[in-house]
Amino acid sequence: MVRIRRRVSTTLLVLVGAAALVVALAYGFQRFLIYLPFGEVPPVTTELPGGEEVHFTTSDGLKLAGWFLPARLDGPVPSILVANGNAGNRAHRAPLAEALREAGASVLLFDYRGYGGNPGTPSEKGLHRDALAALDYLAGRPEVDPSRIIYFGESIGAAVMVGLAAERPPAGLVLRSPFTSLADVGQLHYPWLPVRSLLRDRYEATATVARVEVPLLVIAGEKDSIVPTGQSRTVYDAASGTKRFIQIDGADHNDPELFTGEKLLVEVRRFLEEVTRARPRE
Repeated sequence: MVRIRRRVSTTLLVLVGAAALVVALAYGFQRFLIYLPFGEVPPVTTELPGGEEVHFTTSDGLKLAGWFLPARLDGPVPSILVANGNAGNRAHRAPLAEALREAGASVLLFDYRGYGGNPGTPSEKGLHRDALAALDYLAGRPEVDPSRIIYFGESIGAAVMVGLAAERPPAGLVLRSPFTSLADVGQLHYPWLPVRSLLRDRYEATATVARVEVPLLVIAGEKDSIVPTGQSRTVYDAASGTKRFIQIDGADHNDPELFTGEKLLVEVRRFLEEVTRARPRE
């Protein structure tokens, strides 16, 4: 009987130790699971003809790289600041930039710290600083009207743009596959971990978007397996002011339809026209 108790106690200690190790690893390496900067960035001339390699410096001294694609037309055209998702780099958004220019806008693609050869390590606070620096650079270009800048964020970039909009309101805000909070997404995909207690980066998009009062377009995929459509709808519902929700039928999170699909681009063009029509140049 004593031996059985000892075996049970030993087994319980091993299980508790293993669980503690898993939790410790999850806490220590969580940012390697959240941020996935892969792939080298090719020259802008090969990926985005007519684009310009640009650089700007963040408030904590990091020099970041981006690509600026000017509009085809002169005059008071909108400019779009694009915040990427958690994977890849700006080269993967070159087709989106081309499509947005065809819609009549100039575009700034940029990579976060730690992405696309940039220095630094990504974090929620760091990505916010990166977006602020990118916005300041874009607004400072002589051909850009600061009053016509629109933010476009996808997935984690949607949360970045919501945070930026709360601090520096844009002419309009486009959120593609926004989630309610990173904790909600993490708990969905790792239900066996105490995600809400472990997370260092929170990205509380729903709570933040409630403070944003600019025209809003939310686009979500019906079959999104990473960010459920219901979460995107919750973000939309929390926003005030003029807004529109568009669902792309049958589309999963990384399907082409949610990058440069026809329906997405039609809705974005419509949104650009609505938010910039008859807007006086400041």
